[in-house]
Amino acid sequence: MAVRKVIQAGDKKLKAKNKIVTDFKGAKIQKLIKDLISTNEKANLIGIASPQIGENYMVFVTYPRNTRARKLGKGDKLRVYINPKITYKSKKQNLIYEGCGSVASGAIFGPVKRPEEIEVEAIDEKGQRFSLRADGILARVIQHEYDHLQGIEFIQNVNDYSKIVVEEHYRKNIRNSAQQKKNSLITKIDYKVVK
Repeated sequence: MAVRKVIQAGDKKLKAKNKIVTDFKGAKIQKLIKDLISTNEKANLIGIASPQIGENYMVFVTYPRNTRARKLGKGDKLRVYINPKITYKSKKQNLIYEGCGSVASGAIFGPVKRPEEIEVEAIDEKGQRFSLRADGILARVIQHEYDHLQGIEFIQNVNDYSKIVVEEHYRKNIRNSAQQKKNSLITKIDYKVVK
């Protein structure tokens, strides 16, 4: 398990095609998962995708919890997603300020509108296929990391570039705002094993 460097926007690996994983329990993928988990923890993020550490595989992890940038009423446990596919997006959308470890090392935030609720199918680190339906910050981080696997950074989705802020302003004025808290609140986590 190693903490890896989080590569920054402009690096070609963030735009490269990501490979489908076929050997879920192989040493290479298991090491990648451990490195993602330790890097996510060290970088104080709530999710990270494999291209962000320079590995072009269809893998990401989520771990919405209280961090330097996020104060959540309810978080979620650490989850691993291999070969994920978003199978449902609600028509209803909401706006949450997002940041990213690969964009100015997480020091810039901007408003992004995305579906409020999503469902994803993936395989976990043990090779178990599952589906997960979620809302709030969990749905948000899944969509954000899924975008990384398509070569998309959140700044491409910002709906009003005049509202981009640095971390200090975000923490003082936006993080604890009623809208940010309401839209980030997780009220649904429906996990199912898929046979």
